[in-house]
Amino acid sequence: MTDLMTEEPQMGTVHHLDEHRPAPDPSTTAADAADAAVVEAVDRADNPLADWLTVPDAPVLPAWARSAASVKANAQALARLTWWHTRFHSFRVPKYLFKTVLLAARGFYRATVGLWPTLSAQDHSAAVRALKAQSKLKPEDVDLAARLQAAHYERTRTRRWRFGAAAVAVTTAVVGVALADPLVQGGIAAAVVTPLAYLGRGKETHLLDQGAPPLKVDMSAAQLNDALRAAGLLKSGSGKDDKDAPRVSCSMGPVRDGRGWAVIFDMPRGGGKTASDVLAKREVIAQELGVDEIQVIMSRVRAAKGGNAGRVSMWVADDDPYLADPVPSPLATMDRFSIWDAVPFGADARGNRVSVPVIWQSMFFGGLPRRGKTFTQRLMTAAGLLDPWVRHYVADFKGGQDWMGMRHVAHRLVLGAEEDAIEAFKNMLAELLAEMERRFALFRGLPTSICPEGKLTPQIIEKYKMPFIFLTVDELQEAFLAMDDKDREAVVDDLGRLARRGPAAGFISNYASQRPDAKSVPTKLREIITIRCCTQVTDKTSSDMVLGSGKAAMGADASLLSEEHKGVTVLVTGPASYATVKNDLLTTAEFNTLALKGRALREAVGQISGDAAGDVTAGAGRAGVTIAPVLSDVLDVMRHSDRIHSVDLLARLVNADEDRYGDWDLDKLAAELDAAGVKRTTKQINIKGKNLAGYRRADLEAAVPEELLLAARAVDPTPSTGTAV
Repeated sequence: MTDLMTEEPQMGTVHHLDEHRPAPDPSTTAADAADAAVVEAVDRADNPLADWLTVPDAPVLPAWARSAASVKANAQALARLTWWHTRFHSFRVPKYLFKTVLLAARGFYRATVGLWPTLSAQDHSAAVRALKAQSKLKPEDVDLAARLQAAHYERTRTRRWRFGAAAVAVTTAVVGVALADPLVQGGIAAAVVTPLAYLGRGKETHLLDQGAPPLKVDMSAAQLNDALRAAGLLKSGSGKDDKDAPRVSCSMGPVRDGRGWAVIFDMPRGGGKTASDVLAKREVIAQELGVDEIQVIMSRVRAAKGGNAGRVSMWVADDDPYLADPVPSPLATMDRFSIWDAVPFGADARGNRVSVPVIWQSMFFGGLPRRGKTFTQRLMTAAGLLDPWVRHYVADFKGGQDWMGMRHVAHRLVLGAEEDAIEAFKNMLAELLAEMERRFALFRGLPTSICPEGKLTPQIIEKYKMPFIFLTVDELQEAFLAMDDKDREAVVDDLGRLARRGPAAGFISNYASQRPDAKSVPTKLREIITIRCCTQVTDKTSSDMVLGSGKAAMGADASLLSEEHKGVTVLVTGPASYATVKNDLLTTAEFNTLALKGRALREAVGQISGDAAGDVTAGAGRAGVTIAPVLSDVLDVMRHSDRIHSVDLLARLVNADEDRYGDWDLDKLAAELDAAGVKRTTKQINIKGKNLAGYRRADLEAAVPEELLLAARAVDPTPSTGTAV
């Protein structure tokens, strides 16, 4: 099974271990055995050269240069640091200029004070004054004093002449500079001011401010050990400073990696703690490092990556990595996509792109309302829209606008959780199960050259016009809550069969629910689904209900997400594969545009069928025929009914578009439909013994231009039971 793929697999990202495990090659078995024999001969205890010939098991390159991804991350970090310092000092240029002038003035003063004793020959003046101060001078002293005074006079006069000449030269230079080119003036001023400012600085005086980017997280091996010790994962030493305490051994880092710190470490042997124990203490470790647990990304390093049961990779972000603006989905600008490829899904905490393969898979999305669950689920279905060899079956038990665009493409479309919609859903499942069995019967009769693995292949798709079938079910809990126990059990069994056996026949199941409890989404259905995705939930128990039992303890915990993490999900694609992902954004308008693109792609290969072929209101929009909006909406909400009471009709309209119909009453509804050209053959409708005001679908369709009805029936003359024509 192929699981989640990333463009640059790194520690902390989702990966599939089997992809990196080398497959046995029978042709090299003999050579491998010979190499093993040579190694064993070198390592023998009686070989005196064993220690000298043994290659040390140590990396040659430093930690930051062992992979292209690490070099790239550090280069980007250097560029960001350089840009930060450039902005930091640029804003302080006026301050630096003013400070330079002050330092130059101080330097000039210090130079003057330092030169004056030399210019005034103070060394000789002091000697003369000392001799004059004596009351009784010997003859030889008088003579010495006279000679010293004469020498002092000569030195002073010479130095003063030199100082005067220098002053005249400086004055002349100043006048010359004043008349020179401004560029020359600036260069000379810098040449004069720079040494003076240097002379004027003190021991603690710095021209430039000592700027440092505000790192919220700083990590060292000592901090890591202290955090693990506080979490009870390392034993304390016998002394106060814990010098003799056991410590982790870091095979990489801690080093800067993008916008955070990365480290790979091994738990010490003899302590009885494993990598799984470290993952379970994520919250405590985050607290000890001074960050939120959402900033700590940890995972085990398996044997395929050179790891063991005690090796952990950890990446600690400087801040919350999931609060950035969402990235627009690349699907929105694509003209075509192959469902055989992995679907662009989002980015992980370190900015690595995450893609999810959906063929041979079943998916389940769960989480609280208004956290982006439906938007995330639609990414998968949107990819199928751009492949004309994908046939869509869609059931939206909320019945709103989220999936309305699928009416242009979907072979079957069920909207709402009313009784007629539930019946249409059951019919849709029966149709899918029959198609699955038909395909397996076909596969059994095909030669292995065409169907080598008993699965759908591109050749079978084209030869037998047998597209992938993409089953999308949103708000699954609404359907189950509307059923009795017997019907619920039967539907769960049908969905389970599609998720369990359907992938080999080209079925892709895509389920979503807001309440993943045992009643809303039974365990026996959830546990056979391969890909799980969860937005924010209230606690670890709810997270495990969506992602799988025990996943929260492994680090895949959606309860860590907050209200600000809209569009952020925890994605699990296998027993050891998970990541927290900031999903790409695909708006409802973009999704509807993709549905129209999908319609055009399918028309080109003759793959428009079912409800999409016979949808009157969708056909009107494509043909440019104007139908009153209220009539179009009424036909949509009545797609599974041939008659409906006005009270129920208005309730469905409000559920589909509360902004438009929230303040309508029955009188306004009747007036608007009359204005749209609806002529009722009878105002009273009898449904299950209740005779109330209502509408017949035939009367509503009579208000639609006849050419649209004829075209729809010509394209799909035999629609399934419970669907509109």
